Amino acid sequence: MTVKNPQPGELEAIETASRDEISALQLQRLKWSLQHAYDNVPFHKAAFDAKGVHPSDLMTLADLAKFPFMTKTALRDQYPFGLFAVPQSKVARLHASSGTTGKSIVVGYTAKDIDNWADLMARSIRAAGGRAGDMLHNAYGYGMFTGGLGAHYGAERLGCTVVPMSGGQTEKQVQQILDFQPQIIMVTPSYSLVIAEEFERLGITPDQISLKVGIFGAEPWGEGMRKEIERKLGIDAIDIYGLTEVMGPGVACECIESKDGPVIWEDHFFPEIIDPETGEVLPDGSDGELVFTSLTKEAFPVIRYRTRDLTRLLPPTSRAFRRMGKITGRSDDMLIVRGVNVFPSQIEEQILRDRRLSGNYQILLSRDGHLDNVEVRCELQREFSGKLSSADVTLISQELQHHIKTIVGISTQVTVLGFEAIERTQTGKARRLIDQRPKQV
Repeated sequence: MTVKNPQPGELEAIETASRDEISALQLQRLKWSLQHAYDNVPFHKAAFDAKGVHPSDLMTLADLAKFPFMTKTALRDQYPFGLFAVPQSKVARLHASSGTTGKSIVVGYTAKDIDNWADLMARSIRAAGGRAGDMLHNAYGYGMFTGGLGAHYGAERLGCTVVPMSGGQTEKQVQQILDFQPQIIMVTPSYSLVIAEEFERLGITPDQISLKVGIFGAEPWGEGMRKEIERKLGIDAIDIYGLTEVMGPGVACECIESKDGPVIWEDHFFPEIIDPETGEVLPDGSDGELVFTSLTKEAFPVIRYRTRDLTRLLPPTSRAFRRMGKITGRSDDMLIVRGVNVFPSQIEEQILRDRRLSGNYQILLSRDGHLDNVEVRCELQREFSGKLSSADVTLISQELQHHIKTIVGISTQVTVLGFEAIERTQTGKARRLIDQRPKQV
């Protein structure tokens, strides 16, 4: 697969439209979405009425700031079907979040919703460099998780040959890649490193792997992780963004020709950046919390949904739509350690500064009396494991400890382990944070 830049006629007209054309379409669709939610979802009607706003109050895109937010708590409180805007007979499919921190969030799709989703996933895979006729190895989990089927339908819509592998069975994953010779893989970034380690174990070098592009999502990852994946697999690593509540994967995706942040498909999702404390809408370029309003969803419209993802909106480059910066953390995953605000991604960035350390790590939080303790467990790369002296390993630990203290601002205990000392994920998302601190009562 050598195609990277889109050829004439490959892009949809809206992908090269003017800002005025995009805004006009957004306003038209936003009016419909607000009215649809108000008329068909009692939760939204009650929230609008309590705020003293009506869909007819939306005259400009800026007027959306008058309307109330949706939060994950509200979604759980309406479990399972309280936010559906169509009768059950019109719901073609259900998906749900994992529910690891409470009740699952259940979302529904009409046949038209699934059709739109397939189109947006096809658009995303094409933006990542995929073309009709390519083979795509899909290692996202199938089932209630949106990743597997979302990627599957989009790849088929684009005209790709799909290998529906799902997660786990790492040895089989690698064997099928070797046997089938796919050009594209879709998988979580953490599990891609597990796959890369299996290639290494077999003595297979990146230039012997057929993969050219990896499309990675479902968990935050930074530029250090991108470089690590690209080096180990010999591919272009592309960031795709989505979340169950808004649709699933394919809300935004990077373009392979620029790799400068996921392009938000603004003809279907209206983005805002807000101050997470005050809720005030911030101008483009400002760091804040990402908020989405769906513009075309029938079964499960979302109005000003607070994603808790911290990022910023960036101007268009490869497409006419705005981009989002790398997710720097989540406003609800922020750790407060001895009064310092810390995101796991900040620690990951410091770990990956050292080429001798792998992208597999864990952060353990505990409490000694009234003080928080942080232990960072990380691993040596395969080629260094067992080959460095204890003095070298101690020095690596001390250097990382110093970088975290200097850049992040917290004191840590750093433990550098041998290769594969940290348990590997077989299901997709890695468990990076283990908080053993007693719950506050």
